[in-house]
Amino acid sequence: MVLYTSPFPNSFLSVLHSFSWGLIFPCYWLADRLVASFVPTTYEKRQRADDPCYFHALCIIITTPIYLALLVASLPFALIGFLLWSPLQSARRPYIYSRLQDKNHANGATLLTEWKAAGNGKSFCFGSANVCLLPDSLARFNNVFNTQARAKEIGRRIRNGASRPQIKIYIDSPTNTSISAASFSSLVSPQGGDSTNRTVNAGIKRTTSMEYKGDNSGSNNSENSREDKNGAGEPNEGEENTCIVRINGEDNGHMSDTEAETVNGQAHASGLAEPSLEGDAEVSKTPNHKQKEGDCGSLDSCSASRESLVKVRVGDGTVDQSTVNNKLLYKASIMKKTSVRKKKHTDEIFDHEISAFFPANLDFLCLQEVFDKRAAEKLKEQLHRYFEYIVYDVGVYSCHQCCSFKFVNSGLLFASRYPVMDAAYHCYPNGRGTDSLASKGALFLKVQVGSTPQDQRIVGYISCTHLQAIAGDTTVRCEQLDMLQDWLSEFRKSTSSSSTANPEELVAFDVICGDLNFDNCSSEDKLEQQHSLFTHYKDPCRIGPGEDKPWAIGTLLDPEGLYDDEVCTPDNLQKVLESEEGRKGYLVYPTSKNHGSSQKGRKASLKGNGRRIDYMLYTEEGLYLEWKVEVEEFSFITQLAGLTDHLPVAMRLMVSTGEDDP
Repeated sequence: MVLYTSPFPNSFLSVLHSFSWGLIFPCYWLADRLVASFVPTTYEKRQRADDPCYFHALCIIITTPIYLALLVASLPFALIGFLLWSPLQSARRPYIYSRLQDKNHANGATLLTEWKAAGNGKSFCFGSANVCLLPDSLARFNNVFNTQARAKEIGRRIRNGASRPQIKIYIDSPTNTSISAASFSSLVSPQGGDSTNRTVNAGIKRTTSMEYKGDNSGSNNSENSREDKNGAGEPNEGEENTCIVRINGEDNGHMSDTEAETVNGQAHASGLAEPSLEGDAEVSKTPNHKQKEGDCGSLDSCSASRESLVKVRVGDGTVDQSTVNNKLLYKASIMKKTSVRKKKHTDEIFDHEISAFFPANLDFLCLQEVFDKRAAEKLKEQLHRYFEYIVYDVGVYSCHQCCSFKFVNSGLLFASRYPVMDAAYHCYPNGRGTDSLASKGALFLKVQVGSTPQDQRIVGYISCTHLQAIAGDTTVRCEQLDMLQDWLSEFRKSTSSSSTANPEELVAFDVICGDLNFDNCSSEDKLEQQHSLFTHYKDPCRIGPGEDKPWAIGTLLDPEGLYDDEVCTPDNLQKVLESEEGRKGYLVYPTSKNHGSSQKGRKASLKGNGRRIDYMLYTEEGLYLEWKVEVEEFSFITQLAGLTDHLPVAMRLMVSTGEDDP
């Protein structure tokens, strides 16, 4: 299958399309700005409340007639452009495939080595997020604004989080299940009784920030790192640049002298952070971009998190030099790993956490609601500094392939560190209401992640989708789930080059991710909860229809509280979501017929942990029979706090080959 690197088959159509859009754009931009000026966000309302001179109201009075006059003047040109633009969409391709040519600009892609499936296995990390990159006037209805600046910041935060070294400290404590006890300060400098005074739900883990500053100046550090790796055993393939420290103890989580010396041998104090990776001094206009105490979402911030208690310098020679030379302020993971017998469900063998940043070594990223084209370009530019392969501008326009007229694309974007072999897109034909104006659908991808010693390709399948959003459209979403399964089955058959007798490809994983717009706890979503999709694909957060695991939390934030000081930074949002009371205040919960619509006015009546509408599903069906796929880690991510009204999610899968297993 040929991957489309341009939206049109020839340059003439591309030029004609650019010309037609150039005629439309002034009218589109003026209309967007005009509407945006009358839809303020809560952040802007708070700023205007402190303005005694009503300066903003004066600006609206002056600019509105100007916008209207220019809008009317641009309408004839927009009409001509539309008459050219609309028929061109029948020749437009359903996506654009972009591959980074200059790998010197990529921080993550150069670290990859081809997997030969000869070791214990390999882990793959998947991420998904709804980033709400609509035209600014429409984004404001979700209480977010400045789409162009947000797109750049979102891309920067994602790549900074994914490109950091993977350093984890596991604390095994069968007697202390407090999450707050995972704070590294209570381990280095124990304070009696403190760990028991701040107990929260033990089922939810957190990743506390720990700074990492790359440095290639010390050879001793390199030797120490190699010794630590040898002492910890051989890592699995694919765990690039990973340092794991395990702390065991029966004394309520306190660290022994020997353990303290071990950790201090790997972690010691360093200086302040160096300038950011880009070296630019651009100041973002959105409120959440300014650095505040406790903000660890922007990893190149010069201000330390309140929980950044240990600074580490690692000079391991095996680390990619381009990453080391960046001297970027990184963060490591400190994860509270409670004893298995303390867990409610004893078969839960993987880590789960609320993390202030995206997981290190993120391999695949699926985004939804990247509707704005200019924002998509800015986002792609940032993501290309980590991901080598990106599929964006996915969808159809006008009346092409779908029943109703489509004004915007599907909003799907896919980024990968591994080469994309095949891609296909299908538009849901049954969209209703405002959703019918967008070409919502499903994007299917086949990626190559390695090869066997017998030169058999190792591939994986990833599907990204965004379902009908309007509440009450249960039958529409179920029909879309049916189509999703059928299309995926057809895609796998059409792209498979293997036969049962002589397989040329080995399938390592099959993952579905996206915003499905229903949760597993609402009574209104019972039909979706019982869909056959969940019999073929596993949800790591789900026990069964209508019941989530106790550590799973909602992914839909209450838009009204996005700019509150308690949640406007990644660290703060992480802390709030760890408590049940915090989740009730800032997550959207299933609607109740017995209570009013005010979220904060019915805290006492709310049950569960919020509406989880963003999913990561995987299957063991259709994979290579001799291999086993298991979830290694699942994360709810707060790094995009203040930038979107959804919580990103991430899942790390371990593909075990069965060779050399203990």
